[in-house]
Amino acid sequence: MRIRAFKALRPPAGLASVVASVPYDVVNTEEARRLATGNPHSFLHVSRAEIDLPAGTDLYSDAVYEQAATAFATFQKDGTLAREAQPSLYVYLQQMGKHVQRGVVACCHIEDYENNLIRQHEKTLPSKENDRARHIRDLNAQAGPVFVVFRDNSHINSIVAATEKTKALFDFTADDGVRHAAWRISGSHDMEAALEAVPRCYIADGHHRFAAAVKVGRERREANPNHTGHEEYNWVLAVLFPASQLQILPYNRVVLDLNKMQTNEFLDKVRGVFSLREVDQGTPAAKGLVHMYVSRKWYELKLTTPQRPDAPNLLDVSMLQDHLLSPILGIDDPRTNKRIEFVGGLRSIAELAHRVDSDRCAVAFSMYPVAMDDVMAYSDAGLIMPPKSTWFEPKLRSGLFVHTL
Repeated sequence: MRIRAFKALRPPAGLASVVASVPYDVVNTEEARRLATGNPHSFLHVSRAEIDLPAGTDLYSDAVYEQAATAFATFQKDGTLAREAQPSLYVYLQQMGKHVQRGVVACCHIEDYENNLIRQHEKTLPSKENDRARHIRDLNAQAGPVFVVFRDNSHINSIVAATEKTKALFDFTADDGVRHAAWRISGSHDMEAALEAVPRCYIADGHHRFAAAVKVGRERREANPNHTGHEEYNWVLAVLFPASQLQILPYNRVVLDLNKMQTNEFLDKVRGVFSLREVDQGTPAAKGLVHMYVSRKWYELKLTTPQRPDAPNLLDVSMLQDHLLSPILGIDDPRTNKRIEFVGGLRSIAELAHRVDSDRCAVAFSMYPVAMDDVMAYSDAGLIMPPKSTWFEPKLRSGLFVHTL
């Protein structure tokens, strides 16, 4: 692992709470527009620049990327974002209710991604990767950090604990109730060395952002005859968290129809693979169980046949996909099939039932959360998890730290 401090662009303490925005990919255009209304400092003007263009603007048009670059330049001119005098690493704390997680804001090297020291568990879609690459090129900056995980390390934890006793750079609670605070790490060399001693890391969230940064880095490496590997384009903005501190929430599924079957025929086919019993509510109690809502009833599903042996820890989402969604409901590729939708994170079980009861979809599946150990085991085995397997919460805020190339 290679880790480097960087001269961040970041908002002054008094603006941090209004600059900080949700990640670009957790809101649509209208939601982003509502969040940024009346707030000229919101980083959504950079990460979702279409909100400042006429309604209906193509999200991938030249105008969107040009508007993002204009907003980013304006933020630097008017003091919304200011350049740090010295390269630094930072501790970034998030608290949602009783849950607290503390990460280190740093830059990782793209070659560690290429050499599988920074491991993936998801495939990326070319369209999304190209969008983020264009965004990086036009801004000449990485606007949102990648969420990276490492196995716990006591020395790193001790540096974080000592840093947290110093004066915070900012400390605010966002409208959603999540607290965000950060401290500059005094003398970055000890933390750099501690993180570089970690044998490998894992991308938890932000696969497209990392892949896009690598894409741009490769382009610039090939175009630079004097390339050394130390240029800023070789480095990717990340927040690195110890695995034990992370919180993964369920990522549920809804299917729009029953693949031309009536409910009774569908249930009979499900009974051929799963043990099925009616239950009162939709939250599975343990790994290996899935709750299904159809025709205003909840059912508990448990696989009755031997599970596939080629994964280190078989995921419930894999079990559901392999034994029900694909063979029974005809959801061949959940990445591209338009008949399946995903409901992640904080949205309640009531939302699943509402979608079925309102005829927006025909059946809903409530999942037990994936464990972080499973994510790392899949990555270590070189396996790709099904799409929408993990929902990490709280999400990293964009705009608090920006890495320029």
